[in-house]
Amino acid sequence: MNEIAREMTGETGFALGRHMTVEFYDCDSAVLADVVRLREIFLAAAEESGATVIDVNFHEFQPQGVSGVVVISESHFAVHAWPEHDYAAVDLFTCGEGVDFDVAIDVIARGIGSRQWIISSVMNRGIVGNNGIERLVPVVEGKNARFSLSWRSRFEETHAHALSASIDVYECHSPVFGNRELLPDFTVRFARTLGRTPAGSLRFDSCAGNCLSFEQPLAGGLFSGRMDLDAKTAYLDVFVAGYFDPRGAAESAIRELGGSYYRLQPHVRQ
Repeated sequence: MNEIAREMTGETGFALGRHMTVEFYDCDSAVLADVVRLREIFLAAAEESGATVIDVNFHEFQPQGVSGVVVISESHFAVHAWPEHDYAAVDLFTCGEGVDFDVAIDVIARGIGSRQWIISSVMNRGIVGNNGIERLVPVVEGKNARFSLSWRSRFEETHAHALSASIDVYECHSPVFGNRELLPDFTVRFARTLGRTPAGSLRFDSCAGNCLSFEQPLAGGLFSGRMDLDAKTAYLDVFVAGYFDPRGAAESAIRELGGSYYRLQPHVRQ
């Protein structure tokens, strides 16, 4: 038990539970977008770490993203996955000493193909002192350490001049994908999503292999892309002098192109 608990109780402390949060980076985005595979991975993590599984509930968001929880008799394992960022946030909570977190982390990391994971916090929950449950002072971030939770806030707080985003859409099966005749209308609709209008004609560029490259100038920006017809993948790049919603743009692209999942990398340009 930690020194805080010892100081509070005056003896060897006791906690009702242990809570660990783990950040999994550089994961396999296809796995993070697959609700069935994630469910199997977290079930295996719970069972192999010594937990007793009570119930399982995983939800698939549209157009992508997965949240899920494995309820165990000792508490729970939970995950929130962002395939577009190759990232998964994981909570491991146990109220017993029989669950091996190291084993659970190893199973999860291998299952989702994470090349880097970080234990962001380990907390003893519900410290029991001589007078019942102690109330620890919460950790509060100072105003200079605050993190933005929206790209608009980030854009405004940094006084940025432009925003760009790379959007990769996988397993595309829409008639629009790779179709020279339908792409002009697609670029017009996509420009509206960005709050922009085309400025000039859509231009197609030659590229090696079975692919199609295009570039659409916008009023105050540029929309370009490369569609790999064999891989059924669209690699899109957007630049706008001003603000646009990068997630809204990505969701528009995946709907238009009939993709199974996407990855997103926004950049605030100052």
